[in-house]
Amino acid sequence: MTIAYWCVLAAAIIPYIWVIIAKASKPGFNNNKPRIFLNELKGWGQRANWAQANSFEAFPAFAAAVIIGSVVSNVEQNTLDALALLFVICRLLHGIFYITDKATLRSIVWFIGISSWVSIFVLSA
Repeated sequence: MTIAYWCVLAAAIIPYIWVIIAKASKPGFNNNKPRIFLNELKGWGQRANWAQANSFEAFPAFAAAVIIGSVVSNVEQNTLDALALLFVICRLLHGIFYITDKATLRSIVWFIGISSWVSIFVLSA
């Protein structure tokens, strides 16, 4: 399996890291009503939940880009792997900056992450 494919797996797991952090932010997690519990969070727990949602939103386009980039022969594997790694690193930093309330840094790494999968699509054209 290529590095880019491993990055798809990593990107699929990242949202679960943030939701575990969100659930740990407040005692009394209720597994019978997890969405209500998460919606009532405040502060860094709430931001961790938002990071989870944003990570799920970012995943489909990235996964599609990697698959398309892998199928199209004019994208070098090293380039695809590097852009996929860049996306995963940006998603991890995005979540950290989201939880720690560093909005400007969060926006910068969000933009770089989006640019990585857009680049894969452009190179695949």
